[in-house]
Amino acid sequence: MTLTREPPAAAVPADLLAAARQAFLAAVGTRRQACAERRFATAGPTLVAALHALYGERADFRPWLRDLCGRLGGFAGARNEALAALDAAREREPDWFVRQRMLGYSAYVDRFAGTLSGVAGRIRHLRALGVDYLHLLPFLRARAGENDGGFAVASFDEIEPALGTMDDLTRLTAQLREAGISLCADLILNHVADDHPWARAARAGDVAKRAFFHVFADRRLPDAYEATLGEVFPQTAPGNFTHVPALGWVWTTFYPYQWDLNYAHPPVFAEIACAMLRLAERGIEVFRLDSAPFLWKRLGTACLNLPEVHTLLVALRAVTALVAPGVLLKAEAIVPAPQVLPYFGSGPWRGRECQLAYHSSLMASGWAALAEGHAELPRALLMHTPPPPESAGWVSYVRCHDDIVWNVLKPLVEEVLGDDFERRIGRAAAFLEGRVDGSFARGAAFQSTDADGVHGSNGMTAALVGLPDDPEATPSAEALRRFALLYGLALWTGAVPLVYMGDELGQGNNDDPADAARIAADGRWLQRPRLSDHALALQEAGRGVPAATFATLRAQVAARRDPRWPALATVEVCPAPERSLLVLRRGPGALAVFNFGATALTLDLRRFGAGTGKTDLYACGVEGQGDIRTLAPWAVLWQVDSGQSDSDATT
Repeated sequence: MTLTREPPAAAVPADLLAAARQAFLAAVGTRRQACAERRFATAGPTLVAALHALYGERADFRPWLRDLCGRLGGFAGARNEALAALDAAREREPDWFVRQRMLGYSAYVDRFAGTLSGVAGRIRHLRALGVDYLHLLPFLRARAGENDGGFAVASFDEIEPALGTMDDLTRLTAQLREAGISLCADLILNHVADDHPWARAARAGDVAKRAFFHVFADRRLPDAYEATLGEVFPQTAPGNFTHVPALGWVWTTFYPYQWDLNYAHPPVFAEIACAMLRLAERGIEVFRLDSAPFLWKRLGTACLNLPEVHTLLVALRAVTALVAPGVLLKAEAIVPAPQVLPYFGSGPWRGRECQLAYHSSLMASGWAALAEGHAELPRALLMHTPPPPESAGWVSYVRCHDDIVWNVLKPLVEEVLGDDFERRIGRAAAFLEGRVDGSFARGAAFQSTDADGVHGSNGMTAALVGLPDDPEATPSAEALRRFALLYGLALWTGAVPLVYMGDELGQGNNDDPADAARIAADGRWLQRPRLSDHALALQEAGRGVPAATFATLRAQVAARRDPRWPALATVEVCPAPERSLLVLRRGPGALAVFNFGATALTLDLRRFGAGTGKTDLYACGVEGQGDIRTLAPWAVLWQVDSGQSDSDATT
């Protein structure tokens, strides 16, 4: 199906909008009627317009829409009082998460704390770091056996038994809110596990549930689609279709046990939206929309980032605006930056899609710059990336549970810089994977089909910047500066920078013998070690690598929370006198200088409009005072106007 209708609400028949409004308000009840009327006036036309654009030609669209709006009204009427109060406060300040200068933290429940109840015992550690946004990677009940680290969901309404229960989740979200921490959860949009009730019903012959998936009787259409599709895991899961006995060929973009959902079938959208709202009622405040670019399929395309994907997400955002407007949506679109920007919304729907999106290109360009010893890639990237809309922002990060996906840099390298991608990024990857003489990094290649190919790289931050494996060792100043450099870039540029579990303690690659088989089967487990109790004890005692990395991050977080740091200002690139330097502004009064080179540089900060009259907010590897400074290899310097506050620099 191809999107044929224009998105503006004016294209929607007035009687259709009126019927949707009536169904929504009738289900809300009298207690919240005035609030519901106001929200429908704002978000209702967007919801109806988006769904009409997607499904309006179907004969069953009108009754389906009325039923959906009635269900949404029921959720709105039953919204928990504490969460409803949070919704109201955030409606009044839609950019609350930017103003708050949030610090995120991402972790697996079992690797971080054992269970959901155990996570509550880690709140003190999170608050000591300054965390107020916690992303717990998939904790819903997953497929039995292989499950892609929990991303093969078998139920949206149950917790993985080893991690706890739904009641445990509700208690945890309340404890986190009390501590000032918002909980983010994964909403896996593209697929469900092959043992999800929908998949089991389809396999058993349920025609209605079969329509939830893309199923083909023979290879004719799958082969036609394959002609233009890529492969997510070319070594471990080649191809995009899996034969299921008694059913046919099922679309499986990721692994054979993850069945892609058919969003051209309206009930799929309705069920996913309602699953999201049930989790929001448990206290989830942010949803990471996993694998969003893959949601719509069209023959002759790569089935990535199609216009209908964005229309679906606009509709999903409108659902939250109607029922739970305090909830944020975060796009997990690991694609080149120009393809990510539309996930904030574009055209008449600019600013009406996701509030947050991962800046994976910035992450990859930072690692490439560290390997190359100069800042050309992040400089060019930031120069060619427009800012997000108002009340939206980037999620910046250094490492995560996945590999460093190098293809996000391909258009930048080839089209902007006119370079050979395989040659240039292949060299950077080889450096980070320790395959180059003189490399300080201890990473590993991921899904590369030959020695010269480049797909992804694995490894924890500590291993990639050359911090020692022994947590009791004293880290070198050089390795610690490299750690500070990359996190300094993430904290300076992002609306919500994320710390990956264990990075704050300088944990190295996963070498647990119990995980050896997992690592052999899926190299991404290299960056999934358990949070080390020994490292925690060292950090609290002020010793070794953990104390050094924790103190480094804590100092950066404190600097970012200084009232003079302009959270609302746009990041701009300044000309730099040396190739190794990345010089960035935030508004007219804040400046950051990052030295990606292995050589010290002496600079006159007045050439950037800094120096005299400015105050150092954060410095690592910087010598001297006043206008003339010497930056050691991999040094970082942040400055602001003395006495400037954020309200002075919001442009």
